[in-house]
Amino acid sequence: MHRNRNGLLWMVLLCVCGSASSQVKNAPVEIRVTHEPAVFRGSDDHDHLAYELHVTNFYKDTGSLRLRKLTVFAASPDKPIATFEGDSLSGLLSKTKDDGTPLTEVVIPAEKRVVLFVWLIAAGHGDFPRTLHHRFEFVDDKGKTYLAEGMPVIVSGTAPMRIGAPLRQHLWMVNEGPGNARSHHWGSLVAVNGVVTIPQRFAIDFVGLNPSGHAVEVAPEKLRETVNADWTGFHSEVLAVAEGVVRDVRDGIEDNRPLSPQEEPDSLTARGLYGNFIVLEIAPGMFAHYAHLERGSIAKRLSVGTKVRKGEVLARVGDSGSSSAPHLHFQVTNEPVFEESEGLPFTIEGFSLVGKTDEGAILDGTSKLELHAVSKHAELPLSGDVIAFDSH
Repeated sequence: MHRNRNGLLWMVLLCVCGSASSQVKNAPVEIRVTHEPAVFRGSDDHDHLAYELHVTNFYKDTGSLRLRKLTVFAASPDKPIATFEGDSLSGLLSKTKDDGTPLTEVVIPAEKRVVLFVWLIAAGHGDFPRTLHHRFEFVDDKGKTYLAEGMPVIVSGTAPMRIGAPLRQHLWMVNEGPGNARSHHWGSLVAVNGVVTIPQRFAIDFVGLNPSGHAVEVAPEKLRETVNADWTGFHSEVLAVAEGVVRDVRDGIEDNRPLSPQEEPDSLTARGLYGNFIVLEIAPGMFAHYAHLERGSIAKRLSVGTKVRKGEVLARVGDSGSSSAPHLHFQVTNEPVFEESEGLPFTIEGFSLVGKTDEGAILDGTSKLELHAVSKHAELPLSGDVIAFDSH
């Protein structure tokens, strides 16, 4: 048992599970959980818990291991909270085949690591225990079965921070949002300076939509001819989600042309990825990141150390940095930097859930968005949601 740099628990257990069967062996694996997850309320009216299991097939002589089943339980293995096998198990992988199709099994080659992105949904409030346990069932290339059991995950007792709206005009699609392990947000691990973190675990790309549910109104063959001003969300006001202090800020980076080829970032840092950006400290150990802001739009008074009011206009939506179209990238982390930070869940005080959509539909002028607004309070919008923020 070890503790990471934040004092959070790292659990490494080889199975201590006896069996009379010669087919059952102690699994030669290392399993880690690198952060303490917190329960949050999603826009689907359920409580959620998200964390990752880092599973390493430790020895070369073991050969490949296939994970056949993962069970999550509270105290007794006979009372599982969730069971993953078949498609639900392979669905915990963020990686896909080379052609983009989902993997159909979880295979861990010798001396390699696989990361499982676990997303649990509770039936009601308060259903998650303070400690989760796990049982892994592996099989090797010779058909032998291996078990690993234990791997406690401590569930944080801290409620996620409730914030105000980061935007106000238009409808907004929650693109690459929470719950999508195959997104470039949750699915992107950052290895820097000896630690592996996921800064974008709960990040959202807010894409502006018009009342028809479209980000831009042009024929598909004309998309690459558009300019930023053609896109619904471009130049929209970006707001402070809480009272806070500016901890980092940059302006002056030119906006990209929509859907233009993107160069590889110079570094996995705010300055390598964000373009024009603002980082606010909104509570001790909690930082709101606003990225891809419009060049020249950041309020002139803002500099490191500036205090801001909740609801204050900070900047406008742009297309700078590692961005292929106008949108606001927003996330909350435990550090003021991108690298070496962990993404934290948050909830938004008030918004309306209008519907669901996807990237294809918002770029298809023939698609129609069915609007059925439902008022939401203190919930986290989930990937694919279409929302409208309460008026300010």
